[in-house]
Amino acid sequence: MARYRDRLPQLDAELFLSDGGIETTLVFLEGHELPHFAAFDLLKRDGGADALRKYFRTYAALARAYGVGLVLETATWRASTDWADKLGYSAADLAAVHREAVGLLEEVRRDYEDPQTPIVISGCIGPRGDGYNPESYMSAEEAERYHATQARLFRDSGADLVTAITMTSADEAIGVTRAARAADMPVVISLTVETDGRLPSGETLDAAIGRIDAATGAAPAYYMINCAHPTHFDAALPAGAAWLQRLGGLRANASAKSHAELDQATELDIGDPDALAADYRRLRARLPKLTVLGGCCGTDHRHLEAIAKACSTG
Repeated sequence: MARYRDRLPQLDAELFLSDGGIETTLVFLEGHELPHFAAFDLLKRDGGADALRKYFRTYAALARAYGVGLVLETATWRASTDWADKLGYSAADLAAVHREAVGLLEEVRRDYEDPQTPIVISGCIGPRGDGYNPESYMSAEEAERYHATQARLFRDSGADLVTAITMTSADEAIGVTRAARAADMPVVISLTVETDGRLPSGETLDAAIGRIDAATGAAPAYYMINCAHPTHFDAALPAGAAWLQRLGGLRANASAKSHAELDQATELDIGDPDALAADYRRLRARLPKLTVLGGCCGTDHRHLEAIAKACSTG
């Protein structure tokens, strides 16, 4: 049941955690096979739901231990129609996946939420193409049509909001935003960048956020950056720029390697959790609205605990 759809509590908080790199954790640390990096495929396997439940409960326990809020993303980054078709899912199968993914997080919320730890359930939408190496880009209109299915499924499944993770172009982000608003869902847009601080489409962060806001009436509740190391985008965040007020979340990679290098990696690079946490603390001093802190590729509960320690103290 949607609990926070009318007002997202992370907008009024000092600190919310999120989870880490779900796919890299499941593959490299837990030994699960994820075809097409599709974590949702675990829901149809024996023991798969338990693996996801264990993963999310780890972060819920961490947030409660530190007395902070938590945003949990459904395991549906790859659960749009093109990717589901590759895995043999019908439309009915896909609808069931979204209900089950949200329902699993509702279980976690029932067990771990308390007044100091509100738990927000976010319906995770990923890019239509490859988030590391997109071969083509959609128009905003195409993206709206494509992502409308997931936006409606999350509305009907009871998610609190929709979050578009690893968006590689402003046009696709505009389409997701419009699809979410057409479904009467709050929406957050998370952009990814290459080592030069630009989106894979070549756009700068400030230009992309400006375009999205202009095209949607500033509909996103806030923006995030994910699937990049702080060294990749640090120089793209000029001190005092007005658009930095729109950055409300960060889910960085553990590794400073490029997307191309990570795409070819056969071993997990977890970087240095304490150094990453120090980067988060430093960025929070520069980004006045940076509230939601999670991780992406290579990060796990160790990184999030280091981030919680670094950012929940004075």
